[in-house]
Amino acid sequence: MSKYYYYLVAGLPELTLEDSKLSYTVADFKTELYPDLSDEDKKLIDLFYLKFDNANVLKLLKDKDAAIDPRGIYSAEELTEFISLLKDGDEVADAMFPSYLSTFISEYFNTPAEDEFLHEDRLAALYYDYAMKCRNKFVSSWFEFNLTMNNILVALIARKFKMDIAPLIVGDTEVCEALRTSGARDFGLTGEVDFLDQLVKISETEELVEREKKIDQLRWNWMEEATFFNYFTIERLFVFLLQLEMIERWISLDKEKGNQLFRSIIATLKNEVQIPAEFR
Repeated sequence: MSKYYYYLVAGLPELTLEDSKLSYTVADFKTELYPDLSDEDKKLIDLFYLKFDNANVLKLLKDKDAAIDPRGIYSAEELTEFISLLKDGDEVADAMFPSYLSTFISEYFNTPAEDEFLHEDRLAALYYDYAMKCRNKFVSSWFEFNLTMNNILVALIARKFKMDIAPLIVGDTEVCEALRTSGARDFGLTGEVDFLDQLVKISETEELVEREKKIDQLRWNWMEEATFFNYFTIERLFVFLLQLEMIERWISLDKEKGNQLFRSIIATLKNEVQIPAEFR
C-alpha cells in the first residue's frame, strides 16, 4: 500500500535545472527526511544512494585507504569489511548488502581484469539489472530509461569515431542487443525508443558542457512527465533527489573545467581506447 508524504513533499523547495545555488543537499535528505520514510520506501531511495556506494567500492578495491563519497549508504569501514569477507570466500547475507555488490566483488577477485573499464561496466550492468527489477514502476522505468539513453549515446559516439560498439554497451536488454548487433543507421530502434531523435541531435553537439546540459534536460523532462500525477508519493521524493543531485553537479562544474574535460576525452578517443565514464 502506497504511503503519502504530504508534509515532507509540501516542505520541499522548488527546483529548476538553472538554479545556481541550493539551500538543501542530497546529504541533507539522507539525514533529515530519509528516517521518516516507511521501510519499503527506504529501499527505493536506497537505489538512488547506491550509485555512490558503487563508486566507493571501486575506489576501495584499488586502495583500501581511499577517501570515499560520504553520500553512500555504507561507511568506509563497512565496505572494507564487506570486501574482506568476500575476498576470503565468505558468504554475505543479502540483507546486509545488495546481492549485486556481492556478485561483483566476488567476480572481481575470481576473475581480475587489467582494464578498469571492464570492472566499471560490469558493476554498472549489475546495478542497473538490480534496480530495474524493483517493484516500483517509476523507479524501474527510470533506471531502464537511463540505461537506454547512456547506451545509445555511447553507440552514436563510438560509431562517429569508428570504434567497435558491442564491447562498450552495458546491460542485457533488447535495446542493448540491438545496439550490439544492428548495422542500421538507427540501430533498428525507431519506433522502439521514442527519444531516439533527441539523442541523435544531442550526440552531434560538439561542446561537452552544452551536450551534458542537454542530456540532463532530457532526463529532467522525462522524470517530470513520468511523475506528473504523483503529488505526495515516494516517486516525487525520488525525483526531488535526482534533481537535487543534478543541480549540485552543475553548481560544481564551471565551463572551463568542462571544456578541458571535453578536450581530454577527444584526445582519448583519438587514441582509440574505450569511451570514458563521463559518457556513461
